[in-house]
Amino acid sequence: MAHILIIDDHRDIRVLIELILADAGHTVSSAYDGVRGVQRAVSDQPDLILMDLALPFLDGWAATRQLKANPVTRHIPVVALTVQITPDALARARTAGCVTVIPKPFEIDRLLHEVAAVLAQQVQPGGGQAGRSAQRRNDALTLTALAGHDDG
Repeated sequence: MAHILIIDDHRDIRVLIELILADAGHTVSSAYDGVRGVQRAVSDQPDLILMDLALPFLDGWAATRQLKANPVTRHIPVVALTVQITPDALARARTAGCVTVIPKPFEIDRLLHEVAAVLAQQVQPGGGQAGRSAQRRNDALTLTALAGHDDG
């Protein structure tokens, strides 16, 4: 299976995601802030990064921009994990380089589905019908998350 890096400053969330992904057969590593997350991505070269956007020292948007600017890590897909499901936050995540957004709190099935979809897209990088279909699914899921979010 895949090696997935989790970057989240909330220990309970990190541990929960680690357990879910390890149970699904993935290798998991983690970091608790953006600076350590970028360092870990460079050294570990994971297949996928799950990135909280509200991180100490270096937020998830800036960390993602650094990863996408670095030739060593730019190929690694970054999925945003966030409670910030506003149109502005979603646009900032996409602009920074995130391939999709998983809203917090998340459902386990949704997390596993998103991880599988992004990893499947990596099998056929950027391309072919499978890549375009996966991107359309991710876009539809992001729009569904936004439409179903209650700000209030």
